[in-house]
Amino acid sequence: MSDDEDPVLFGLYVPPHPHPLLAPDQNKGWGELRAAYDECRRRIEESEADIIIVYSTTWPSIVGHQFQVQPEPEWVHVDDDFHFLGSMPYKFKMDVEFGEAYRDAAEARGLHARTVAYHGFPIDTGSVVALSLLNPDNRIPACIVSSNMYGNRSETIVLGKAARDALKAQGKKAVIVAVSSLSNRMFTKHVEPEDDRIHSAKDEEWNRKILEFFADGRLEDLSQLSRDIHGQIRVQKVVAYKPAWWMAATMGQHNNYDGEVLAYAALHGSGGAVIQLTPAVGSVGDKEFDEDDVEFYRGDRNVLDSGAGDMDAPGGVDGPLDEAERPEEDWRNPIEVVDDLYDEYGSAVISQAGGALGAAAGAAIAGPVGGIAGNIVAKKTVGKWMNKDGAIVAENAPGAVGAYPHARRMGNLLFISGVGPRSPVDNSIPGGPIEDEEGNPLEYDIKAQTEACIENIRIILEACEADLSDVVDVTTFLVDMKRDFKGYNEIYANHFEEIQATRTTLAIQALPTPIAVEMKVIAKAP
Repeated sequence: MSDDEDPVLFGLYVPPHPHPLLAPDQNKGWGELRAAYDECRRRIEESEADIIIVYSTTWPSIVGHQFQVQPEPEWVHVDDDFHFLGSMPYKFKMDVEFGEAYRDAAEARGLHARTVAYHGFPIDTGSVVALSLLNPDNRIPACIVSSNMYGNRSETIVLGKAARDALKAQGKKAVIVAVSSLSNRMFTKHVEPEDDRIHSAKDEEWNRKILEFFADGRLEDLSQLSRDIHGQIRVQKVVAYKPAWWMAATMGQHNNYDGEVLAYAALHGSGGAVIQLTPAVGSVGDKEFDEDDVEFYRGDRNVLDSGAGDMDAPGGVDGPLDEAERPEEDWRNPIEVVDDLYDEYGSAVISQAGGALGAAAGAAIAGPVGGIAGNIVAKKTVGKWMNKDGAIVAENAPGAVGAYPHARRMGNLLFISGVGPRSPVDNSIPGGPIEDEEGNPLEYDIKAQTEACIENIRIILEACEADLSDVVDVTTFLVDMKRDFKGYNEIYANHFEEIQATRTTLAIQALPTPIAVEMKVIAKAP
């Protein structure tokens, strides 16, 4: 493939909901979405694509980015919300070589990336729906990439550029698929299929404007407007609305596309659309970047976030920097600058005087880094300096059983990973395991396991400079609800009755280790 040849044949934007796959005949709009999926399937089959790359917003990752490389993942999936629609058995064909190359390309651009390759790894609803409808016979191998919950613009842009790197390195032609709704507010009560509609007039108005941009091929304009879209019609469950960022970086950051909206309909209140973008010679043309266009990920600069300084002032943190403000010798990663300050003066002192130090840092460090570093330091007015991506590892807690941290701080909240009862000292299970190494059931004490679970949560919270009284939400998983709920509930009440955190308790088939209970909490950050 020549350097001038575009590795992306066309891009698709499709909804993640299972209705077009499982119930297209129950609602006219769902049927129209299904027909649009079928048309896109035909176009893919007639194309010369070597691979389908799926970026799914319903596969959330927390630490970095993941790529599915199990050669033939096979399972039966049931959607979390719409389980009553039925099961979705699947068997897909992954391009292992490309998935590994995509991971390598992402790492080469500064991202944390890893592959996933084991039987039974849960593939998300959006990916299952998209590949089942767009590639039902597995004629073309696929690659599925996760969407990082906390990833912002620069991280997502770099992830898209890494996809182009891998495609060009392997000389492959691709159809890319972004799986996402438009507006994503859904009804919280059951709605009969014939009564389905967009959640609000505001959501409908914004959806129509987004569709107008897509129809005009204005992908880069949508990319630049992503923060506005997220603030207006997206439930704030992730950091940002990212699909247009990834699509633009993967396909090309411009507006030179032929756009076609094949279908648009409500899906339990959210906006679902099937859209195709094909690279073209003409169309609306290039636009000026309002946000950074980054090649290597060194952390988000957040240049459009609110903060100190005039937008056009040298070193200001609110606006893009022109070339006159970028002396090469001073253009260091702001995160590294702040790390140096913490190393030199001590994290405790700096944490306590964060606001004052922010102003001092801005004045003391020359050039644009001073303004940005000052803003970063000012935001760290409480708590200790954590590692760069906000992940927290508690030294005195049981080790994680996978590639994830004990906790992650995001704004004023702490998200604690699922915690079991294992002892941090010797990895034993208080109350005993639920089965032996051969899988034979054993007697165990659910009260002891629950007590140990809560103690491990307390240890992790202390590492975050919080405690149990800061917990606002608890999700508990029990492998035997009928047997264990009473004992678990008794111990839970001993610790949380006065705290009054919200709670959900779920019955599940199994946990990764032979334990009966696991708890996941959200807490207020100090």
